Amino acid sequence: MVLAKAKIGQTLYVKHIEGKDKLKKFLFTLGCYEGEKITLISILAGNYVVNIKDSRYAIDKNMAKAIVVEG
Repeated sequence: MVLAKAKIGQTLYVKHIEGKDKLKKFLFTLGCYEGEKITLISILAGNYVVNIKDSRYAIDKNMAKAIVVEG
């Protein structure tokens, strides 16, 4: 399942990141990589607010679709 289909408040684990290396490197700098816990906080104006390692980030829908997660 991709992060874009997760429910608000749901905590999942990153399975892998799909997409180009530039996207993968950017998400890695946020702490979003394989095995890391990620929580979907809310969806505001098409942006997904996520919690990764006690920090909150807003990512767009395309990034949320690139993050493959599992329960």
